[in-house]
Amino acid sequence: MIGFRKRLNQKNFLFFMHNLDMIIKKKEVRTMSLEKAKKYLEEKGYADHVIELEESSATVQLAAEALGVEPGMIAKTMSFLIEDGPILILTEGTAKIANRKYKDYFHEKAKMIPFDEVEDYIGHAPGGVCPFGIKDGVKVYLDGSLKRYDTVYPAAGNDHSAVKLTIVELEEVAGACGWIDVCK
Repeated sequence: MIGFRKRLNQKNFLFFMHNLDMIIKKKEVRTMSLEKAKKYLEEKGYADHVIELEESSATVQLAAEALGVEPGMIAKTMSFLIEDGPILILTEGTAKIANRKYKDYFHEKAKMIPFDEVEDYIGHAPGGVCPFGIKDGVKVYLDGSLKRYDTVYPAAGNDHSAVKLTIVELEEVAGACGWIDVCK
């Protein structure tokens, strides 16, 4: 019986250490993504627009609550794969992609990047995806739904951050290919 308890305790300890290691690595990745985004924004003259939050901003609802704004003001960044590679589309927080409009514009069916592959394609993990400090070759598009608001809040590379930008500032700093209309 003592041998079984010892093995069980060793397994629990190893499981605990593995989980602790994963938590530390996740925090390191989150910090690196935030730093990449901040460096990009600093180079563009927008470093003072970054907001670091204690609360999670991983979803539109959480970000809106943490920032004290309505959900539509969150610039939701959605990641898709097209034949030419990965793309990002920024929309107002409550907007949904209209499949017909998407297909009319990109000439292929909308295919979101799988959750566990987003960071590999884009350079930021889900919850912090933004157009700032992304991997080379990722094209960025701004959906017209954003124009409902004068100021919007995209993420800044992790799930505890945001960037306060006017629509004009977002257009200047996002490196977007242009404005599109692919939402309902």
